[in-house]
Amino acid sequence: MNQAALNPAAAAPPHEVTPERATDFALAQRAAEGDMQAFEELFRKHRRLVYGLCLRMTQDVAEAEDVTQEVFVLLFRKIGGFRGEANFTTWLHRLTVNQVLMRFRKNKSRREDALEDEEVRPHESVRPSSPKASQMIDRLSLESAIAKLPPGYRAAFILHDVEGYEHEEVARIMGCAVGTSKSQLHKARTKLRKLLNAGRT
Repeated sequence: MNQAALNPAAAAPPHEVTPERATDFALAQRAAEGDMQAFEELFRKHRRLVYGLCLRMTQDVAEAEDVTQEVFVLLFRKIGGFRGEANFTTWLHRLTVNQVLMRFRKNKSRREDALEDEEVRPHESVRPSSPKASQMIDRLSLESAIAKLPPGYRAAFILHDVEGYEHEEVARIMGCAVGTSKSQLHKARTKLRKLLNAGRT
């Protein structure tokens, strides 16, 4: 299910100094010193990346926009803490994931924060009229199933199978052990299969 090709810049090896990484580090240093133009450049470069991750995790356009704004406000406050040990995008992803998970914790009534053992309700059966329609239905079914994953599972799945990060990077972004991120990814895939199979019956 790995779709790293969707985001070819997802994750260079953590110790590889690419021109992009060097540029981001220089911008971050300037922004930390109060250079608003440098911060605005980071915002322009990475806003779509942050918004896309927020949208995939929240499945809600308005909420994704709100969280994206919160992430960059937080980034402005914390930019001085970026030391360049990892890619800037990895560090920014971690800020983003933490902010989304915090939003979930603050809103326990949301569907996204459903318990792991929530009853699986099958989708209505739809008979596609063409291969293209079938692909669209499959994609919508997958997005709907991802939205039903517990937040931690969803984060692990999106970061690894959609964003293309390796397990070590996923663990670094989520602030957990590699074994924990692997376990969450395995459980996410298992639950997704269960949800998708229920939708086909």
